[in-house]
Amino acid sequence: MDQQRINLHLVSDATGETLNSIARATTVQFEHAEIVHHRWSLVRTRFQLHRVLEGIEHEPGPVLSTLLDRALRTELETTCRRLNVAVVNVLDPVLNVLQECIGEQAGARPGRQYALNADYFRRIDAMHYVLSHDDGQAQPGMAEADVVLVGVSRSSKTPTCFYLANRGIKAANIPLVPNLALPPALATISCPVVGLTLAPEALIEIRRHRLRLIGVDSAAGLVRQNSTDYVDEDAVKAELLWARRLCTSRGWPVIDVTRRSIEETAATVLHLMEAWHDRRAKAADGGTRPGDGVP
Repeated sequence: MDQQRINLHLVSDATGETLNSIARATTVQFEHAEIVHHRWSLVRTRFQLHRVLEGIEHEPGPVLSTLLDRALRTELETTCRRLNVAVVNVLDPVLNVLQECIGEQAGARPGRQYALNADYFRRIDAMHYVLSHDDGQAQPGMAEADVVLVGVSRSSKTPTCFYLANRGIKAANIPLVPNLALPPALATISCPVVGLTLAPEALIEIRRHRLRLIGVDSAAGLVRQNSTDYVDEDAVKAELLWARRLCTSRGWPVIDVTRRSIEETAATVLHLMEAWHDRRAKAADGGTRPGDGVP
């Protein structure tokens, strides 16, 4: 089947992240279409909107919009009708439901989710924390962690921590290395510890790619990557088995990230954190709660 080319215009009065997420979640379902994204962000004046309208007219295609200003929305919808292209105001269904439930008219103030409030600064603080506590650094500060990720080298600990930081979670990570003692701080922290693992074949490929990037394969005087324990199949299998047994002996849950995106891994970590805190609260109460469960 020949690929059909479609222009998809994403028109936002803020950063456009909402539309980007919706577009990613939906367009991947169409395997036989070439979908070209045209991103128009921070559209808050008629002058800015006119640039958008010119772009839509030059390359017509469906429009997804999060514009809240009524005048701008009306002008966008009028132009789309004239060009015979569909326009979807993606926030409307949710806003309508909430207005009906709350009994209050929604405001039309773009970008309010990005206000410099306490939540924003909490995310920034979490980002600084991840930078300071990556790969076992700054161990005394680990007592402030909301979660600690452990795993062998190249098991996605760092990118997962950064994703969690964007959710305001202070995430530290510690590499698990055979024959290397765990940091003492890990025995005194009061937060969930989660292990990350993956299939040996996937880990070897990731490590080989990493070594190629840093030039190990061609650097004079260095051991070639194929003969190091770092990418040796038997050594990697033993390393992963050791790490999993360590986590099991400590009661740390383990997530297999082989076929998970960073977003999926982070969502599972958040679920495990919630379960950990729920168990702690239940133990403090001395009773059980409906819906308790361990993932």
